[in-house]
Amino acid sequence: MGNQQLFIQMAITAWKSHNKRVDELLNTLTDEQLATPTAPGRNSGVYLLGHLAAVNDNLFVLLGFGERLHPELDLPFLQSPDGAGLSIPDTVSLRKYWEEINSALSTAVDELSTEGWFEKHSAVSSEDFAKEPHRNKLNILLNRTNHQAYHLGQMNYLKTK
Repeated sequence: MGNQQLFIQMAITAWKSHNKRVDELLNTLTDEQLATPTAPGRNSGVYLLGHLAAVNDNLFVLLGFGERLHPELDLPFLQSPDGAGLSIPDTVSLRKYWEEINSALSTAVDELSTEGWFEKHSAVSSEDFAKEPHRNKLNILLNRTNHQAYHLGQMNYLKTK
């Protein structure tokens, strides 16, 4: 295994590990716990679950894997704050969306070639990518892994509620 393949495998393993940690936490939290804020004045677990599902769903487009599975999650979970009064899917549906999105993403991630990980993602122009080749698909996966870890830390506070 070459250095590029090793680095890619490390990044994919970290992403999948964080997905699994979110899965494990969701399996321990009741819907009532998810409905509570992670701290006074902070986002609820339901909002964070919807937010993480929407962010991961957007990876289909960013990484060139195809169309999103649940673009309807954008308005309530990416474009609006928690408590904005928008209609949101119930917790059972959000849990299902989370699993569905990550299952399909995992398959697509595993199928991307080594060279493919170092190609530009869809949110960067060809001109900017020529100047900044680090703005590649692998960098998106690393960024989203860190983002997920941050929100997982917040959601862990729900275990005591």
